Amino acid sequence: MTDFDPGRPPPGAATDDHEFAAWAATTAGELLLQVRDQGLEGKELKDAGDLAAHELLMELIAEHRPDDAILSEEEHRGTVSRHDRLATDRVWIIDPLDGTREFSEPPRDDWAVHVALWAASASGGELVAGAVAQPGLGATFHTGAAPVVPPRSSAKPRLVVSRTRPPAFVEALAEAIGGELVPMGSAGAKVMSVVRDVSDAYVHAGGQYEWDSAAPVVVARAAGLHTSRVDGSPLVYNQRDVLLPDLVVCRPELADPILDFIRAHGTD
Repeated sequence: MTDFDPGRPPPGAATDDHEFAAWAATTAGELLLQVRDQGLEGKELKDAGDLAAHELLMELIAEHRPDDAILSEEEHRGTVSRHDRLATDRVWIIDPLDGTREFSEPPRDDWAVHVALWAASASGGELVAGAVAQPGLGATFHTGAAPVVPPRSSAKPRLVVSRTRPPAFVEALAEAIGGELVPMGSAGAKVMSVVRDVSDAYVHAGGQYEWDSAAPVVVARAAGLHTSRVDGSPLVYNQRDVLLPDLVVCRPELADPILDFIRAHGTD
């Protein structure tokens, strides 16, 4: 493994969760770029990147937010957080490497690091801060400086989809609203493509977990985009069952046409 020094967080990150999320995601992304340059390939590169970024984020959160719990893919695999996340008021929901396939295919840039914070509230709890780093773009999108979505540059609605398995219902949706498909990897990269005006909507119903969407969703919300389940209900995080299989992230003016189509035709 590469010798990597994350350095100290910026002064504001000590107390500002937005700044901490942005710094942690960016730092993990810098480590992943170093791992990518080690000459590894295929599964070996995927595994090395996933492990390195996971261990780094766990260390950063343990050092700088020691009282908080963590929900990550590793917990789903059986690794237990040092705190019971269901009995804790603050939970970091992380995906250390979203888009491992794309990460293992240099020079692709459609992979990401997700860091989000869920906090308990009177209504049960909600996402309050987050960051999505896209190291291949040299960019981190975060809630501390909410992205400004550029004016729409395409006359046709652009629906971003999996580059390997675009769902049939999204193809039908695109045809119904006069849109076109934009293939891309990584859920985080897909959501950020809406933020960046590379696409106009991301509609997914093929199965995901909370860490796949938490950080992208909180950043998209901060940017003023619509976020919901495919039935229009809210996306809810830090649940006992971490499966969160579907979502819609889109420009606000596309929410009704997309949700109306799904209500009428479903996602099968």
